[in-house]
Amino acid sequence: MYKTNHYRENNRDVLLNFMRQYYFAVLVANGEEYPVCTHLPLEIIDNNGKIILRGHMMKDSDHYRQLLKEKNVLAVFNGPDCYVSASWYAAPPQASTWNYMTVHAAGTLTFQNAEETKAAVKRITDQHEGLESHAAFDKLPAGYVDKMVPHIVAFEIEIMSLENVFKLSQNQSTETRKNIIEALNRQDADDSRAIAGEIRKRL
Repeated sequence: MYKTNHYRENNRDVLLNFMRQYYFAVLVANGEEYPVCTHLPLEIIDNNGKIILRGHMMKDSDHYRQLLKEKNVLAVFNGPDCYVSASWYAAPPQASTWNYMTVHAAGTLTFQNAEETKAAVKRITDQHEGLESHAAFDKLPAGYVDKMVPHIVAFEIEIMSLENVFKLSQNQSTETRKNIIEALNRQDADDSRAIAGEIRKRL
């Protein structure tokens, strides 16, 4: 990770809110030959200052089999990113760059039992479906749930290290950042406009 004080967000609440907004994360662990990873949604819990991530995964995967042996993991939360042209700078010549936002959460994973796995699936289903939807967890046939649960497993990750890069042109002058905001807002791209908004917050 590119670490410099210019691009580090030190407000813990900002980081947690970012993780909750971009909670479809990449979970990485060491493999036998190469690293293994899975893309999955994670629940972010602030438990009296201790950060806990919750999720579930398929058992029929190389990642699950490796995590039976390797408990140290890294969860990567990616936010918006975009190209920033040096032609927008107030004081060229300088190099063009890429602005982006990401949080890396490293910790130790523990698998959970069948009842906890069922509860994990219920939480995320209820979050997205609500309780009245015909696809709500409690409206699924019990036989279907009982057949599904043995093939997945819930987990918790206790976070030991939280790193971030919020690279938002903080090292540039106010004039340059205003130029960048204006240029990004002219682009037909959600990420560009999102980065423009984040830069504006920090002016």
